[in-house]
Parts: sequence; structure tokens; C-alpha cells
Amino acid sequence: MTPQDLANLVLLRRARDLMDREYARPLDVPTMARQALMSPAHFSRQFREAYGETPYSYLMTRRIERAMALLRAGWSVTDACMEVGSTSLGSFSARFTEIVGETPSSYRSREHYAVEAMPACIAKIRTRPARYVKSSIREAVPAASD
Repeated sequence: MTPQDLANLVLLRRARDLMDREYARPLDVPTMARQALMSPAHFSRQFREAYGETPYSYLMTRRIERAMALLRAGWSVTDACMEVGSTSLGSFSARFTEIVGETPSSYRSREHYAVEAMPACIAKIRTRPARYVKSSIREAVPAASD
């Protein structure tokens, strides 16, 4: 890895950290690109190359991951949707179903005893949506099956 690659990765991490912290805020690609000190188009290309998905896809997966925790805690689908920064219940439900493989209502209604019995650090890894686990090419992220 060249020094330029490392410098770009540091800048991309700044934007990814912003998404991880501020996922509930309205974030768009120009805002994320400013955090990485890049133009929006260059940022999008570099982010996809580094993490294997678009910035928007990463942000939505992060939101779904948080919504899953809220639904396990008993929140309503509508409240979880709004809490994670989604403004459309229909779009949220469609994206949730695409990423998780079941509807938010179905996910909320089933028991999550295994997750409740795990230490929080393990539960976070084991309950990550599949797209989130696949997000890192250059960085090691443990897969849910490890």
C-alpha cells in the first residue's frame, strides 16, 4: 500500500466515522465528501473501492443495524424508523427487508433470546446485517459466522 493509499484511507475513515456517529442526521454525499476533503464524485469512487459499497449503502446499513437494536428493545417500527433518521416508513421497510431478509415487523415480533444472552460486544458483531459485514476490503472485519 502506497503512502497515498494510506492517506486516502485515513480521510475515508473520517467520513465513515461521521456516518457511524451521525447516522440519524440527514447526511448526503457532499457532506460526507467534505469530511474526507474530496470532491463528491472522487469520494464516492474511493469509498466504494475501499469498502466495497457506496457511501449511501453504508449509511443505510448502519441505520438498519441501529434499527434492529431498537426493534429488539421493543420500539415500534415507526419510532425506530424515525429514530434512525429515515423519513419514509415505506422506504425504510423496503431497505430493512432487503438487508435483513425479513420485514421490520416480523423481526420485531420474534424472540431474540440468544442476542440477549450474549455480551453486548459479541451481540453487536453477530447481529450486523450481512451488507455491513462485507463492507471492508482493506480492513479486517470479522464475519458473523466466525
